[in-house]
Amino acid sequence: MQKPDLSDALWRKSSLSGSGPSCVEVAFVNDAVAVRDTKDRDGGTLLFRHDTWAAFVGGIKAGGFDRLS
Repeated sequence: MQKPDLSDALWRKSSLSGSGPSCVEVAFVNDAVAVRDTKDRDGGTLLFRHDTWAAFVGGIKAGGFDRLS
């Protein structure tokens, strides 16, 4: 995957993340989903293919990443 131009990306943060210290922002650009740390926006960006991102989100919704007590 080629690195997309993120200069005009529309970044958004989950409304569920609140104002806590562990927030990420997501941008949907061309053939990729970009993820970055809200506190360190220049610190790097992770890129995922759309199908990989959809599988990750599906896993979250299905409870696949819930912590065990």
